[in-house]
Amino acid sequence: MRTGSLVVFSGLLAAQLGSAANFSFQGTFTQDDQVQLFTFVVGAQSLVEFRTLSYAGGLNAAGVLIPRGGFDPILAVFDAAGVKIGENDDGGSAVPQDLSGVRYDTYLTLNLAPGIYRVSVMQYDNFSAGDNLSDGFERQGDGNFTAGLSASCGNATQFCDVSGSAQFSRRNGNWAFDILNVQDADLVSPVPEPSSMALMGAGLGLAALRLRRR
Repeated sequence: MRTGSLVVFSGLLAAQLGSAANFSFQGTFTQDDQVQLFTFVVGAQSLVEFRTLSYAGGLNAAGVLIPRGGFDPILAVFDAAGVKIGENDDGGSAVPQDLSGVRYDTYLTLNLAPGIYRVSVMQYDNFSAGDNLSDGFERQGDGNFTAGLSASCGNATQFCDVSGSAQFSRRNGNWAFDILNVQDADLVSPVPEPSSMALMGAGLGLAALRLRRR
């Protein structure tokens, strides 16, 4: 594994093309309305896979065993201009079943041309608010919106889901996310405010990616 720097400006990729690789990320939300953004680079026409392992847990692409218990995740994918090109709520049979009996992790595949893209991970039901990244997300500013999703959560104010079970509806803020078969990927930290998202969505943002090879 090597670490360097790649600068992407005005939607132009200035890097040598390399072989595709898999990238794994983990983190923790402290509020329901948080959004984690990632930037990734596709070097050649590829079938790119996106998956979370935070709800039911499992083995991520880096070989790390992720514990179950994280929140119910959703994701959205945007092109270099910030236009939404895909999203997923539940991965169905493509993701593991949790002890609660449901499959709430996400799974999405997209056949993508070479270029720069962004993907967001957020908690259900904080969906993207429109067709562009610059539109923001529906639950922005409501840091405990999941408190009202399920009566089985009792007095819990965050990280509740709609599985309906008092035993399993109380979740935590942990997330785990894999981006598979891309050239490079990295998280955007800190997560931009809506005004910054507008710049990114217009392709005018300046993003830095750490080059990582396996």
